[in-house]
Amino acid sequence: MRINRQLLALVAITAGFMSRFPNAANAASASQARITRVNNHVQLVRPMMAARPASVNAIVDEDTIVRTGISSGAELTFPDATVVRLAAKTAFSFKNGTRDLNLIEGAMLIQSPKGSNDATIHAATGSAAITGTTAMLEYHPGVYKFLVLEGTGRLYRPGHLGDSVLVGPGQLVMGNPNAAVSDPVDFDIARFVKTSRFMVDLPPLRSEKLIAAESQKQQQEKSKKTLIDTNLVIFGGGTRVSVLGQPQTNIAGRITAGSAKPHSMPEATGAAQQ
Repeated sequence: MRINRQLLALVAITAGFMSRFPNAANAASASQARITRVNNHVQLVRPMMAARPASVNAIVDEDTIVRTGISSGAELTFPDATVVRLAAKTAFSFKNGTRDLNLIEGAMLIQSPKGSNDATIHAATGSAAITGTTAMLEYHPGVYKFLVLEGTGRLYRPGHLGDSVLVGPGQLVMGNPNAAVSDPVDFDIARFVKTSRFMVDLPPLRSEKLIAAESQKQQQEKSKKTLIDTNLVIFGGGTRVSVLGQPQTNIAGRITAGSAKPHSMPEATGAAQQ
């Protein structure tokens, strides 16, 4: 039996970055990270201390909050070569290297190289665990979005036994962090890579070839009609899903692939962005 899957298009608009750092993995210790890219207004905030501007090559210690402003962005690199890119209006901190990453609010892309340490990202009541994976997590009060470009991640709610889902390449989960984790849906990797400010006009990630390979697999599935483009698009951040040619619909709660049936939608015009 042939099973057709529908493809959600992510039109990714998140943040631009500038400034190149030649030796990205050279942080001072395993519990620190180094700022490797800064664009516009980025601050480092430590408890009981005044905020200070971030600069390329600056060392970031545990519990320091990296905060980006409007139309701003930053990149951190850890000693194991894990890269974290922060979108505009994002607050982020960490403990124990990449073992406890905390997305306070906003959006981040993480590229964890093969053979690197396990990385766990916390956002409110939800967490995502990855190893050797490139993924993006976005969180705002009452809503989150987690997607995987290559590798595999596990999205779960600590303290809720069995409330977890494995998210593979080209898959996306979004919903309310206080509700049960929903099933993944497919998104268009190629569209994300072409439009996301996590990627556009920036040096390629080390996982570029792995992401391209996963995108090629999607193209092959499209040619076999096992993966079908839809006209559902997410423009920019958040979880607001647009049906091209119709008003936007705000998706709250659980989302499944059943929400994107081609026979109930106009002709597909492409995939979505993040």
